[in-house]
Amino acid sequence: MVIVTMFSSAVMVTMFSSAVMVTKFSSAMRTILCLVFVRILYPVSALPYTSPQAPNYLPGYPDEWAFTTRQQTEPAPKVDYKEVMKDIVEVMTNSRDFWPADNGNYGPLFIRLTWHNTGSYRTSDGRGGADGARQRFEPERSWADNTNLDKARALLWPIKQKYGQGLSWGDLFVLAGNAAFESMGGPYFGFCGGRIDADDGSESVQLGPSPKQELLMPCKVSGKCQEPLGANDIGLIYVNPEGHMGIPDPVATARHVREVFARMDMNDSETVALMGGGHSFGGTHGACPAGAGPSPREDPVNPWPGLCGSGKGYDAFTSGFEFAFTTHPTTFDVEYFNNLINFDWQVHVGPGGRFQWKPILSEGMDSPTAPTNDGRYPRRYVGALTSDIALTKDEAYKKLVELYASDQKLFNHAWSHAWYKLTTRDMGPRTRCSNDDAPPPQWFQYPLPDPPAQLANFEEVKQKLVEVLDDDTGEAIGMFTRLAWQCSSTFRSTDYLGGCNGARIRFSPQKDWAVNINVVSAIDTLEPIKDEFGENLSWADLIILAGNTALEKAGGKSLKFCGGRTDATDGKGSEHLHPKITGKFTEPLVQLKDSMVQLKDSIGILSLTQREFAALNGAGYAIGDLRDCDGLFCRRNSFQTAVANYERPYSTTSNLTNIFFLTLLSERWDKYTIPDTGKQMYKARGKDHLMLPTDFLFLLDPELLAIVQDFAADNDLFLSVVASAWTKLSNVDRFKGPTGNVCD
Repeated sequence: MVIVTMFSSAVMVTMFSSAVMVTKFSSAMRTILCLVFVRILYPVSALPYTSPQAPNYLPGYPDEWAFTTRQQTEPAPKVDYKEVMKDIVEVMTNSRDFWPADNGNYGPLFIRLTWHNTGSYRTSDGRGGADGARQRFEPERSWADNTNLDKARALLWPIKQKYGQGLSWGDLFVLAGNAAFESMGGPYFGFCGGRIDADDGSESVQLGPSPKQELLMPCKVSGKCQEPLGANDIGLIYVNPEGHMGIPDPVATARHVREVFARMDMNDSETVALMGGGHSFGGTHGACPAGAGPSPREDPVNPWPGLCGSGKGYDAFTSGFEFAFTTHPTTFDVEYFNNLINFDWQVHVGPGGRFQWKPILSEGMDSPTAPTNDGRYPRRYVGALTSDIALTKDEAYKKLVELYASDQKLFNHAWSHAWYKLTTRDMGPRTRCSNDDAPPPQWFQYPLPDPPAQLANFEEVKQKLVEVLDDDTGEAIGMFTRLAWQCSSTFRSTDYLGGCNGARIRFSPQKDWAVNINVVSAIDTLEPIKDEFGENLSWADLIILAGNTALEKAGGKSLKFCGGRTDATDGKGSEHLHPKITGKFTEPLVQLKDSMVQLKDSIGILSLTQREFAALNGAGYAIGDLRDCDGLFCRRNSFQTAVANYERPYSTTSNLTNIFFLTLLSERWDKYTIPDTGKQMYKARGKDHLMLPTDFLFLLDPELLAIVQDFAADNDLFLSVVASAWTKLSNVDRFKGPTGNVCD
């Protein structure tokens, strides 16, 4: 905290000193610089937008080194989501003494609850979003941006209690915002139900703040966090609304708004629509500079009590800003956009000690205000955040502001679709929605065509594959298994994207990834079979069946094949699915902890257990591709240039055995660099055996080493786990509702 404050102050002093020497400055800039200088002289005691330090491990804080995924094998009882929304509307207008509703309506609070649950989603690894409802747990529940949302969750508890396990917290959080918008006049596009609640906050640990987040995706300067993190500041949903780095510069803030919203997969029109729709309602709370008080992590008994007067109602402190966004904060319209256009704005420091903006009024003009509870308190002035003003300082954003201000119908359409995307982006394909009345598949769900009306006879297809394998010298086994692995291993359990259904490996960007070098050879080999069976055989089914047949041919156990996949027409949806485990950890001895955590984290995203991944990695070592190869399903000695170019004889025997584990345990390994390519590997002392850095990590972790020893001692166990893990990964993307699978 001290370091950040000193750094920020130094920057501000430098700016102020520079301003003194410049004779020509705009009045707005002079105002900003003067206010900055005031902030330096009179620092604010409570700074909810400063990234907190790594947490202490208090009761209830997740074990961040555990690698868990949500497991729900039985579908929850169905509920009528429309009835749930009716119950939410009743709660919205029943103000409670423990947290009085602004203007007698909790709608704006519920919208904030929904936004702050769903807005944590990031495309880099699919983490975040409302699925899991992890805002109930650390670290999300104590984020500065989630101040006082514990009250919103408490208000919804009677509804959760009423519907029990049939209604997940994740679905309830999204429905709360939907019901609020619809009841206050907003357009409603629809709802995709079926979120599965997490048991703890372990899936949010990588969102930060935590040692694991700092290790995997560090943020050296709060306010300048880069991808794969979603927000600029740890603990915020997107950007600091006060301005980038706390400086009220709308131009700089506009750049960061665009960058951070893009990390959530939002374009310009969606960004402006979401900000305008969200700020059609409610206001901000920062009644005094004393702050909100301790977070739930710091005081789970009485979190965020509010240090201004009563701490609630007119005295509430949430963000530190204090104003209403519009003159009628419980009505959906385009006043927010009109205010941005029709007023000139000036920055000032509000009662909470934050930079905020107010309209510049002509002589005789009354300041726009909004009503407060029952008229017992003074009306609230209308204001704006630096992030709001930023929309008028960027040409592309400004055009959209003007467009939405002039066309309510157009804005309704843009808003409703952007909101549905925001609340549904982490749910995967439309086939995972639990309700039949969910909207039709949207582009961001990357819908696939229907499977062939008449499926091919897969036994006949398999016989053709066997003929290819019989006529081959052994190379096709590695080609087919690697193609199927590379196709399937794009799956992410975090947002249910990827997998081999669609066979997008045939298109860019997947086919261009370095790790997919030469997979086209396998596709070319399979093409005559695809042509023979025509439209009745999808590429996706053919790729998986080819992998299955090759595994069995190599000595693996019999595999059950589940057909009915279909083919995508392009590679959209693959932009963020590049495999994270390719064997290329560079310095596992120096950065052992980093590499090990990254490996285990990636295994979890892949929806595999460590034992399942170890088995598949061992299979790739034993029967993987023989040349021009990259990734885990490659014979390790194929990385030697001479072998890759057939300059000397080598074995093409393809037997699926536990040889990987036996070799790993029986040799001593030294770091080794492939002379011609510079590829970092490990080489057996006195022998030609090679291992990838990923392979070597199995010796250094006690949990992975135990698995290695199990498989080295029992080849049949190894073959059994290969069969089950291979089938699991091949079918993991065959969704039938939130928890079902068409192959079960």
